[in-house]
Amino acid sequence: MGKIIKDTIHANGIDIGIYTHDFENEFISLTDIARYKSDDPTAVIQNWMRNRDVIEFLGLWERLHNSDFKPLEFEGFKKQAGANAFTMSPKKWIEATDAIGIVSKAGRYGGTYAHSDIAMSFATWISPEFQLYIMKDYRRLKTDENSRLSLGWNLNREISKLNYRIHTDAIKENLIPPELTSAQVAYTYANEADMLNVVLFGKTAKQWKDDNPTVKGNMRDVATLNQLLVLANLESYNAVLIKQGKNQKERMELLRQLAVQQLETLENVSLNNLPRLRVNS
Repeated sequence: MGKIIKDTIHANGIDIGIYTHDFENEFISLTDIARYKSDDPTAVIQNWMRNRDVIEFLGLWERLHNSDFKPLEFEGFKKQAGANAFTMSPKKWIEATDAIGIVSKAGRYGGTYAHSDIAMSFATWISPEFQLYIMKDYRRLKTDENSRLSLGWNLNREISKLNYRIHTDAIKENLIPPELTSAQVAYTYANEADMLNVVLFGKTAKQWKDDNPTVKGNMRDVATLNQLLVLANLESYNAVLIKQGKNQKERMELLRQLAVQQLETLENVSLNNLPRLRVNS
């Protein structure tokens, strides 16, 4: 699991923990949500999980998202659910079925967490009104996150454009003899740009376009924030290597090493370190 990024939802006076390790799947604290109803959140969660409808919902979610989910164990729970003697806990559910939608965490931010799909269902069971408060602040967090992503993407796109000028100047001064035709000059520029495309994206601009005929723009227009930042650095570094007189094969090897190193580093950098934007609710 990668670096965990934690945030907090503020819902009608209750602080609810939320974390993610991939910025796509958020896990929200059922323990914090349950405190809205009782000082014994563990008992609230277990009572919720005793219901047949809840077991069926959890089982369906796992079947849609978890290839390792154990259907036979789930069917056994479904038959027992709702009976007076039936008991269920997050730990029992996870260990028996290999579920991934609910997790138990120890440590400072310990408690029972669930994927946002499941957490919202739990919140509705607790109180439809409270669930609306949760959804309101959850949307605020997502809007804030998207704004920060957009800010970072646009900033890195502009940096990449500025570094492209440094890159093309180095090509002009060191790789283009004065006797070349306009077509040959254009080819030299395109060849160097495509070399960076291959280093970073693994394919040329034409190959990418052939693979994505319906996508508007080029591969750099749909690049991730991290890829754009690395691209800007590659353009600057390639300009230095060109001035050092290194041939294209040598440059490709050095640039690839830099790209791999920087992408791995950026994967461990929290987007929470980006500046937050004030968003009107």
